Amino acid sequence: MDLQEALSEWQALQPLSKEDKLRLQRKFIVDFNYNSNHIEGNTLTYGQTEVLLIFGKSAGGIDIKETLDMKAHDVCVKMIQDSVDEGMQSLSGTFIRQLHQTMLREDYQVYHTLPGGIASTYTIHAGRYKTRPNSVITRYGDRFEYASPEETPALMSDLIDWYNEERLSRSYTPEVLAALFHYRFIRIHPFEDGNGRMARLLTNFILASNGYPMLVVRSRNKSAYLEALHKTDLQVGTTPQRGAYATREQASIFITYFQQLLAEETHLNNLFLTEHNEGIWWFDGQRITFRSENISKMLRIMRAQPNVTIRSLAEQTGINKSAIQKQVKRLVEKGYILKQIQENKKWHVALVSSI
Repeated sequence: MDLQEALSEWQALQPLSKEDKLRLQRKFIVDFNYNSNHIEGNTLTYGQTEVLLIFGKSAGGIDIKETLDMKAHDVCVKMIQDSVDEGMQSLSGTFIRQLHQTMLREDYQVYHTLPGGIASTYTIHAGRYKTRPNSVITRYGDRFEYASPEETPALMSDLIDWYNEERLSRSYTPEVLAALFHYRFIRIHPFEDGNGRMARLLTNFILASNGYPMLVVRSRNKSAYLEALHKTDLQVGTTPQRGAYATREQASIFITYFQQLLAEETHLNNLFLTEHNEGIWWFDGQRITFRSENISKMLRIMRAQPNVTIRSLAEQTGINKSAIQKQVKRLVEKGYILKQIQENKKWHVALVSSI
């Protein structure tokens, strides 16, 4: 769908009712936190993320650090939303570093082995710009260097000043401004950890503060996201300074990718808000329909009766027990439902109903 068409539909739905605003916010909280962290390697499933962030419970068998990382990231999302609700539009280095401090929580040590088997360690600093060089090995095997620690403070100051000036001048549409900020931020890579998550958080601040819907980069589309950044790097050049000051023309590949992604996600939000049908469900940004009405019936029973047994499901749906067991197994395998082990094995339906 065309971006302007999707945005026009979005604007036509404004202002959202209190109920729709809460529905969309709840969906975004799970979608964004899950995907932005999953892109960086967090292994919590979509359902586990929802149970943790919406219900404050653990689904069992999940890593403590990953749980704390997810919860801290969610606090960052709320910081962004609260700042926008309070009318904040400008960015500052202080706000960006506070956001990073909240996300990482505290300094921590990284242990690694140098060539020759020599053990070494370095510190990841929370809320501070990097103190050591950082780089990445691309999927093509090349080492890509980001801005040095010495030049990072000045480059970040220039980026923030540029954003605040362009926001006022309105030389760029909000989505172009957000995309270009995202790309420049990534090329500076100002922190020792968390740069991707920070870029996506700040991008959503820019979108939301301009009245746009917030955006989710889906982890299942990680390759396309990284490829858009990589192709733009080739067009801009490898020198960190060139990346930090990339022009709209130089970053056109990533901007086009970003606009298409925003159009798709906005269209999905519009559908979520306007389609009301018992047979339509949503899971991680995907619109799900089932061939059999019985599955929807099962899901509604499980959602209303978390302690329901397989036998009771069979009795209430009129389906034999064996068929129910097969359907439940399929739903669990897809991640659509899970059992909260620490909650007396209650069922949790991770699918979101359209009604």
